Amino acid sequence: MQINYSRVIHLSHIIDRNIPLWPGDPPVEFTTVADIADDGYYLRRFALGEHSATHINAPNSFDPAGAGIDEYAADSLVLSAVVIDICEVAVDNPDYALSITDILAWEEKYGVIKSGSLVLLYTDWQHKWTDRNAFFNQDAQGIMHFPGFSSDATQFLLDKRQIAGVGIDTHGVDPGQDHSFTTNRLVLAQQGIILENLTNLDKLPPQGTTLAIAILRLRGGSGSPVGVLAFVP
Repeated sequence: MQINYSRVIHLSHIIDRNIPLWPGDPPVEFTTVADIADDGYYLRRFALGEHSATHINAPNSFDPAGAGIDEYAADSLVLSAVVIDICEVAVDNPDYALSITDILAWEEKYGVIKSGSLVLLYTDWQHKWTDRNAFFNQDAQGIMHFPGFSSDATQFLLDKRQIAGVGIDTHGVDPGQDHSFTTNRLVLAQQGIILENLTNLDKLPPQGTTLAIAILRLRGGSGSPVGVLAFVP
């Protein structure tokens, strides 16, 4: 793959102790192991969940027989991306799920989504990152309300467009109310790419961007925090 670009953009949030964490996930911890004054160099130990911060999910997170994140081939982590913007509708309906109609409308403007593409859903949730309550948008019953991919749209993209995976700027490619994690399961059954908690999607064009996804090769990992670089034409 030849990459032509005019600028490179981080699509990963900075990892800090106060980032929004999925309920039940371990806290982000930094511990100083050595400092310059006493040891002549600075070193920290860090700990966080495999699905914390901007991250990728692996098949074994939903299927015990599925591949771990260490089994993803290097060339599967460099791919073309398209961006579908649903910000306008998500403002009024935080439970909105991308539909096949939305995909076809996007294709009317920009052309048919090419096989092997990563489909990124821009919801504007990236701007809620510093406010945990707004980011998860839980109601009195604890149900989360944020947008995502519908199961029909996901199946269409996999079957009819042969996409490589999906990504989003919320904490889940599935809408917050979907406790079955349907889109995750459909994509990961094909060892596809699932990226969550992305940022800077507003800086990408609808098509033409190439992504490089830098995983931590955790043996048997259910996922990994990732550094995602966007090479924008």
